[in-house]
Amino acid sequence: MKKIIALCMSVVLLCGCACSKDTDSGTGVEDSSIEITSSDEITTIDNVVETEIEEVTTRETTTQEIVTKESTTENTTTENTTTENTTEESTSKVVETTTQQKTTEKKTTAKTTKKPEVTTEQETTTYYKVDETGKTPYEAHGKLQVKGTKLVDQFGTPYQLKGTSTHGMAWFPQYVSYDTFKYMRDSFGVNVVRLAMYTAEYNGYCEGGDKNYLKNLVKQGVQAATDLGLYVIIDWHILADQTPHKYKGDAIDFFREMSSTYKNYDNVIYEICNEPNGNTSWADIKAYANEVIPVIRANDKDAIIIVGTPTWSQDVDLASKDKITGYDNIMYALHFYAATHKDWLRDKAQKAMKNGCALFVSEFSICDASGNGGLDKTEANKWMEFLNKNKISYVGWNISNKAESSALIQSWCGKTSGFDDSELTEWAKWFRSIIKK
Repeated sequence: MKKIIALCMSVVLLCGCACSKDTDSGTGVEDSSIEITSSDEITTIDNVVETEIEEVTTRETTTQEIVTKESTTENTTTENTTTENTTEESTSKVVETTTQQKTTEKKTTAKTTKKPEVTTEQETTTYYKVDETGKTPYEAHGKLQVKGTKLVDQFGTPYQLKGTSTHGMAWFPQYVSYDTFKYMRDSFGVNVVRLAMYTAEYNGYCEGGDKNYLKNLVKQGVQAATDLGLYVIIDWHILADQTPHKYKGDAIDFFREMSSTYKNYDNVIYEICNEPNGNTSWADIKAYANEVIPVIRANDKDAIIIVGTPTWSQDVDLASKDKITGYDNIMYALHFYAATHKDWLRDKAQKAMKNGCALFVSEFSICDASGNGGLDKTEANKWMEFLNKNKISYVGWNISNKAESSALIQSWCGKTSGFDDSELTEWAKWFRSIIKK
């Protein structure tokens, strides 16, 4: 076939005319002056044509091979895509099933759990490992009690709670969540969270706030902490109202409901008056405590109860001279801000312990007492040495992105968990390093 084609092409070349372009004039002219004068030239042309035909044939064959490869590749890609789609569908179904199972477990826990426990082996492996067994804080230490001036666990061993407090829940409700608390447990290593419910300021519980909404927020926080195996403090956060007597009736109703709801939750702690201040004396606070504590004890016989002390919970030495009697598991609140409160407040704490008071630092930070200003890490390290030496529990203020030195999250960060170091404040990074020591 190639020879026939070559012969035909030779004949064409012999009989035809060539057309060329006159480069000088720019016009096309016919040129009939080309002549083939020998058979050698015909043979040469024949060979050239045959060679060109072979090259074309080779290119066509190569093209067919490429097309075949591309087709094969497309088929392989289609098969891979099908496999990926099948895998994605399977993964989606597994995730959906796992999510549904976890949701069901949470709902069941919320309705039936009397004590915080982990329900599946898979969940246990993701928890912050407090010891070689990988148990959660509550699993490892169980029900707490006060023995002398120390908080001890279910084995009678002194145990320090180390955690973080929310800011006012009405203002920063987004951080009262399972994900936020899980991050604090797993990243910081906290074993307790504190739920700060303001009673007065800016639509606080007793001054225009939505009581049902705030109570449900507290319950949401308790359940999240319980699901994570954490201890949790329900804080009646008096501040602007100064004296706990101002809203004593509301406090009694609130703690009656909470203690009834959580009477079988051994991880729940009650803080009945955050920071009494102004002209509120220890006698005033003690009288209030003697009305609220029996309400809690009517439902929960032995939960830990933290009682605030005068002057924003600093005058623990005054409380130690006239302790609350007739009840077990009572502790006294000591609050400090390292840039303001120094040796003199540690001296008060030392006197209180000498007089038999069990102290609990339910709020502190390392800036000044306003919750703002510069950080005093030197004084903060002295406080940590003091607290650790005496096995005093402590809770850092606060989980929020408020634009102040005592917030743990940068003000520009909108996330509620999974924070990068750049999204944490300097105080947060210092605090995390202290808890994990």
